[in-house]
Amino acid sequence: MSRSDGSALHSVAMAEPTKHHGSCHCGKVQYDVEIALDAAVACNCSMCMRKGTLLAFVPEDRFELRSGEDALTHYRFHKHVIDHNFCSTCGVTSFARGLRPDGAKVVAINVRCLDGVDLGALTIKQYDGKSL
Repeated sequence: MSRSDGSALHSVAMAEPTKHHGSCHCGKVQYDVEIALDAAVACNCSMCMRKGTLLAFVPEDRFELRSGEDALTHYRFHKHVIDHNFCSTCGVTSFARGLRPDGAKVVAINVRCLDGVDLGALTIKQYDGKSL
């Protein structure tokens, strides 16, 4: 597993960006994202391990929350730089907001919450968030 300044987390998607629709389980939180998907990150930090997320990252301007802002509950831990958003009804974390190491705004997409994505076709890159 790699451990660095976190930039490795933001450089896994290399395919051509395409538009995807994502949501929480109950459907209150809906979003569209333009994202390149050929890989995802499996982080071993305490949060990601418990949730089982597979992450891919996009600049904030490629993410559009279509509905559910009022249904989101927010949680921050450790260094408080990532805003973990989850639906207050079903509890699913479909995305998080944060900053790249260079200060640019980024959205971490839980790839498991995107419609029509074949998870078996993705390269899963391990990230050692537990050591940070």
